[in-house]
Amino acid sequence: MQGASSGIGYGLKYQARCISDVKADTDHTTFLAGTLSLKEENEVHLIRLSSSGTELFCEGLFSHPNEIWDLVSCPFDQRIFSTVYSNGETYGAAIWQIPELYGELNSPQLEKITSLDNHVGKIKCILWWPSGRHDKLISIDEENLYLWSLDVSKKTAQIQSQDSAGMPHKISGGAWDPHDVNSVAATYESSLQLWDVRSMGKTISIECSHVRSVDYHPKRKHVLVTAEHESGVHIWDLRKPKVPIQELPGHTHWTWIVKCNPEYDGMILSAGTDSTLNLWLASLGNDDLSTESQAESPTHWVDPLLNTYSDYEDSIYGLTWSSREPWIFASLSYDGRVVVESVKPFISKK
Repeated sequence: MQGASSGIGYGLKYQARCISDVKADTDHTTFLAGTLSLKEENEVHLIRLSSSGTELFCEGLFSHPNEIWDLVSCPFDQRIFSTVYSNGETYGAAIWQIPELYGELNSPQLEKITSLDNHVGKIKCILWWPSGRHDKLISIDEENLYLWSLDVSKKTAQIQSQDSAGMPHKISGGAWDPHDVNSVAATYESSLQLWDVRSMGKTISIECSHVRSVDYHPKRKHVLVTAEHESGVHIWDLRKPKVPIQELPGHTHWTWIVKCNPEYDGMILSAGTDSTLNLWLASLGNDDLSTESQAESPTHWVDPLLNTYSDYEDSIYGLTWSSREPWIFASLSYDGRVVVESVKPFISKK
């Protein structure tokens, strides 16, 4: 199904790549987005969807010193988030806190809790502990993984362990397994590598080409999804990793990012540099699913492509589902345009 966007729009002042669901905000559907301007002072926007679901408005606007290349909201504290940033030459990473009375201040300033300073290479992303409140987080650069212990009250972060990738290609990103907190997946130019956080040793290696994004299936213990430049979206079962269990077509240009829906089994978003966004429904069978999850899963479509959203004018690099309202997602194109859409029409067909 082809269709123009019918979503709700919000414009950032500058170009941008990063948007994150504020999972810890259980009262509102909220997103954080960060800009990517080399010459201007960058901004972090706290964006809220109205209770009617018809309007996006700015709940908070904060200055950020450098280009934002990665931004993730803390899963257990809605005022805390991480960024990876660059001044055009070097990269850094930090944990930030939104001031408590930001709505009453004329020009609220972000509070830097701490920097993650031990990286020497180009930092790619920050991963927060995937399950509940915890002090651990992981930072990934092109050659290393670092496990940190974060103390917000003392404003410190200490390295617990670290290991070098030791691969011929550089790391491009990663994801933390929500079903097994000891496992992290890292993406490379020609493979997907799983790491054991306890030993910082490599476990499973999957051969795939030009991986740009990876996301774990939230309902299935052994399933993850990759976005690959030219070969589209691949779904993998880690118990038999030699070949994907399903392949979904790519975009007309690079497939850049993929996200699994947090609630509806098999519902996947992909976006790319062809300025389009695809909504998929993968048929994965009923292994490893609870009865409740099976009941909530829309399973009777044959064509895996549910919809294509094509009303974009630039590459789409940012993509996130809402954890509070899992039928809602937000996308961010490079021109700074945020669009929030609802997939309820496709869920109601089940």
